[in-house]
This record gives sequence, structure tokens and C-alpha cells, in this order.
Amino acid sequence: MGNCLDSSPAQVDNTTLSSRASDLTKTTWFHVNPILYSLSSPMTYYICSGTSKNDSKSSFSGPSSLTISSHSGMSGATAESLQTPRSEGEILLSPSVKPFSFLELKNATRNFRPDSLLGEGGFGCVFKGWIDEFTLTASKPGSGIVIAVKKLKPEGFQGHKEWLTEVKYLGQLRHPNLVKLIGYCSEGDSRLLVYEFMPKGSLENHLFRRGPQPLPWATRLKVAIGAARGLAFLHDAKEQVIYRDFKASNILLDADFNAKLSDFGLAKAGPTGDKTHVSTQVMGTQGYAAPEYIATGRLTAKSDVYSFGVVLLELLSGRRALDKQKIGIEQDLVEWAKPYLGDKRKLFRIMDTKLEGQYPQKGTYTAATLASQCLSVEPKSRPRMSEVLSSLEELQSPKNGSRDHHIVSSPVRRSPIRQHHQHRSPMNRSPLASPLPHQRQSPQVK
Repeated sequence: MGNCLDSSPAQVDNTTLSSRASDLTKTTWFHVNPILYSLSSPMTYYICSGTSKNDSKSSFSGPSSLTISSHSGMSGATAESLQTPRSEGEILLSPSVKPFSFLELKNATRNFRPDSLLGEGGFGCVFKGWIDEFTLTASKPGSGIVIAVKKLKPEGFQGHKEWLTEVKYLGQLRHPNLVKLIGYCSEGDSRLLVYEFMPKGSLENHLFRRGPQPLPWATRLKVAIGAARGLAFLHDAKEQVIYRDFKASNILLDADFNAKLSDFGLAKAGPTGDKTHVSTQVMGTQGYAAPEYIATGRLTAKSDVYSFGVVLLELLSGRRALDKQKIGIEQDLVEWAKPYLGDKRKLFRIMDTKLEGQYPQKGTYTAATLASQCLSVEPKSRPRMSEVLSSLEELQSPKNGSRDHHIVSSPVRRSPIRQHHQHRSPMNRSPLASPLPHQRQSPQVK
């Protein structure tokens, strides 16, 4: 597994770690026409006081023609089995995922040909493939259903443990807002995972890359609601699951911009009985990880709620959780944005300029207030994900939309003289922030 944080390419001082997380993730960018995809966090950093590990995290993206059942719940195993220790053999026997042979996936991806390559990172490579919808055997390109095959390097950073954790959770959990794991391959030193293919890629790509079609506010709200549903499902399950790595790059989007959580390599079973938290080695993504978790290693569902607040801020602002290309406090999105979240008159200062003012004032203010609650320093003051979801769904309701019809950029009638001499009202303009550069490195912890 690898190096400690202090020997990683990026360094974080103790003050930063004790106050909140700052993202050290590296992002590998690549082009797949017509969409730019990213394999996020090839390097995973572990913050610890003793022995540390270095592991790899990734997210894939691409088109999906898989149909997922609309029911929510467990598949192939009871919720109890998420808490019950099981052997590797028992985990891999899950009836809801298929054990593929290496030859089958070799055929499905056309021998892992370069033109099937979607991306490459510290963990290995992701390839596009095709399988028959009914038999799940390899099919000709363009026929059957499209899949994404993550092929881990034997010498790569992502370890067998995280690979197995992903099979454990996604092999049992089924929900419309969790990405579907179709199967896996474990042959010799080969470790592969087979997923549904998501046509719109990751939320990270849509928010932070230059492009002619920025996400409109209504779509951003839809994505936030979908992601919140996924987290709420995990938290409210009979046996709670803490996601532990909620971030924009792990939110994948289908053809209709429905959000699905991916990459469960860091997922952890929640506390049981009279326990209030799970004590564990600190892992996750800096910039998204909750400050109390970084400081103490005590993990709760409220740690995920904090991470959700960061992503909600990214949706509002179009800025990354951490951006080393900015100056001073603006490098840290949470610290920079917090003073504006509770002020209706100043909120426009943090709103994404790419929205060009096209967003409802009341709706965005409510979302900003919700983000502020999620980012509370005191974990007990943060809302539960089910409460966050209810608040967001209310914003999306037609009744709310009819009340909140005012768009910030709506024209204001003025006399020609005043219009000539005055600047636009602060409530009718977007913030001065410019879109981030096309090629970026996204900070990440692990």
C-alpha cells in the first residue's frame, strides 16, 4: 500500500488539518468524444498518527443503457450481513453480481484495446465494453448494453481491500441513486470491476470544466436531490452505511442527469448498539472531509452530511472545494463562502458566474442556508440527510417554484439616463469569479 501523507506530492500543515480538510486529490483528465471525463483521485492519502497507507481511488464515467429496478433496498443479502463479518469467499458469492472470467472481460473490451480506453489513473485503467443484456456475456461493439470495466494494476495503489469493500457494499445495496455494480473478476493477480456506464460523466466535469453548456440551476438542484437520496438511503438503512467519500467526482450522472453515488471503496458500517461513532483510520478527501473526523478519527453519518454541504456549495458557486490557483482565503471554498451564506443581499457574490444570474433568489438562498447548516462545526447541529432531502425536494416542488419565480437577472426598468450612468444592481449581477482552467488537478485526502 504505500507512503504516508508526509511523503506525498502535496503537503498539508497541522493548522489546516485541525480546522478542516483541504483536498489533495490528483485528477487524471482525458478526452472521450464528445464528453471530457475525469478519473478522480488516483492517489488516496491516509492521515494518521502512526503507520499510513497510500491507496488509489477512482471514478469512471460513461454512457449507460442498463435498466435499474426502481425499488430501494437490499439485494441478494440481508442488511444484517453488512455488519456481520464475512469471509472474502462469502462476499464474492453475492447472487446479485456476476463473477466474470478475465477472458470474458477481455472479449467484452476487445482485448482492452486502446480505443476502448476511457481513462487511466494510479489504480489502473477503465475500459468501455459491451455485454449481452440477458446472458451478460461479451457482445459485439454497439450491441447489448454498455459497461465500464475498471482494471486494477497488480502493482497499483488501490488495494485488494478496497476492491473487496466495493464488491461487499455495491454487491448488496440496490437503489436508483447508487451506481450499479454488475460484476467483478478475481483471477490470479487480476482484479476488475464491472459497472453500468453513465453517459453524462461526473458532476465534477460539468461544474469545473469550460464548456458551452454550463449546468442550469434546475439541473444542479436535481443532481443535489438525487445525491441526497442516495446518502439518505445509506444512512437510514436497517444497518447504517457511512459513505465516507462524498464529493463531486464520485457523483455520476445518467442521460437525464439523475445522480448516482459511485466508488464505495471507503464505505464503512455505521455504529451499532449504544455506540455513537465508529473509530477508524482517517481516510477520505480533503476539502470534503469533516473537521472533527480529521481531528479525532471518529466517524458518524454527520461526517457525510458535512461533505454534502461542501458539494452543495460547489453547486451554488461553481468553485472547487479547494483551489490552489486562487489567492488567500478564496483557496478554501467553505471558509470563503461562509460569511455570505446567511445574507440574502450578499449571496450573489458567491454564485456561479456561468449561471449568468439565471437562478431563483429564494431558492438559492434556501439552498445556501441548508449548506451552512450541513457545514456546522458542531456535528450534532447538522441536519440528518433525510431532513436535507426533504428541504431540497420542497425547493423543486411546483408550488415552491410558482412562489419563487424571480430570477436574479430579470430586467429592471430604469430611465435611460440612470441606466446609462449606473452599474447593474448587486442583486442583478453574478459574482466576479471566472471559470476555472480547462486542465486542473483536484485536491484529495486519503
